[in-house]
Amino acid sequence: MNLRQLEYLIAIAEDGSFRAAAHRLHVAAPSISQQIRLLELEVGGPLLERLPRGARLTSAGRAFLPEARSALLAAQRAQRAGRAALALELAEIEIATVLSLAVGLLPAAIQRMTEAHPGMSVRLHEFPHREVLEDALDAGIADVAIGPMPQPSRHGPAVFLGYESFVVIVGRRHRAFASPAPIRLDSLANDGWILFPVTHGLHGVVVAICASAGFAPRDAVRTAQVEAAARLAAAGVGVAIVPANIVPSDLAEHVRVTDPPIFRKLGAYTRVEFSPQADALIAALRASTWVEPPPGAFILQ
Repeated sequence: MNLRQLEYLIAIAEDGSFRAAAHRLHVAAPSISQQIRLLELEVGGPLLERLPRGARLTSAGRAFLPEARSALLAAQRAQRAGRAALALELAEIEIATVLSLAVGLLPAAIQRMTEAHPGMSVRLHEFPHREVLEDALDAGIADVAIGPMPQPSRHGPAVFLGYESFVVIVGRRHRAFASPAPIRLDSLANDGWILFPVTHGLHGVVVAICASAGFAPRDAVRTAQVEAAARLAAAGVGVAIVPANIVPSDLAEHVRVTDPPIFRKLGAYTRVEFSPQADALIAALRASTWVEPPPGAFILQ
């Protein structure tokens, strides 16, 4: 079994035929067919069902495909990591993160990292939920994940970066706009809320925060865009809870801290060990401005 055979199988599964895969990979179709037969002999059974007008995976092929993709991605990363160890300045880093951090925390950290290593290139993979992020990392999509701290049961190294704070956004006509004082969440129980789709990681965060104050939020609008949620709330459509680091500077007058203040732990984690590129990113993230929770703060788990 070799990487080329895995590449051929993945291409056939994606393109639906030997001919289309051969065209994409710039090889002869008989060569692909021969390599797949050798792979099937080694596996011990057919991975593809040959059809009059194409090919499709057998049940064994469907079970084999995710591991083949992971192995091929791992080999590609191994090649990049080896090169990176020799020349970090010419390295590439693939970062997996949740949507809100891609907007708020990461841009400044990536800027610091690329200024320190001008030749480094970055690929950013954004996911709506922490669980999807962890699954993607395990599948080999990225070198490092940046997000809420993973569960203690998770395998692989993880480092704590700091605390992310959450704030309330209110419109000019909201009763809380007149005072800069912290807002008790239970005072917002009867307001309409800017919420996120249930598949979005911040949906569960906002619901948990409101539950801690004894109510379930009533939605006025739902959006998957975190900055859009802040702008809708500032426009008076409803109230919103968002990470403080995503709030645009022009909305500063609409921001209110909560009583008690709300924080969650953020970290970096990977599968086996941090690459030199990941270490450079972690160093840049640790240079960010982090706020320590005061006594009595509500810490999201």
